[in-house]
Amino acid sequence: MLKPGARIWVNVPGSGYVGVGMVAQEMQSVDEFTVFDAAGNEVPIIDVSSVAASLRTPTDEPDIANYLVRVEWIKTVNPKQAVREKGFFGNQNSVARPRSPKWTHTVERLKTRFSIE
Repeated sequence: MLKPGARIWVNVPGSGYVGVGMVAQEMQSVDEFTVFDAAGNEVPIIDVSSVAASLRTPTDEPDIANYLVRVEWIKTVNPKQAVREKGFFGNQNSVARPRSPKWTHTVERLKTRFSIE
């Protein structure tokens, strides 16, 4: 569901919303995802992140592989300053495309709280 250009809102369960961004690229398997290291070289994320390396799938089966999505962040906050209000939409799925009125209310409030259009 995460296509380039889609806006995403990141909610840390138990804390609140910590960021808003735009999907920059199609999803890629953990093994294929690259980042820039401290020297500015493009390298596989599994070479520079033990967390990413732990997500590797020891098989070539795409249905059970772990995937990452590159995001261009519009605004983020420290999790200690997460935006949380009574009545906000929440979902335990990694990705959701909500259609409830509660989601519309949440997005409008988040736009205000994050000071974005």
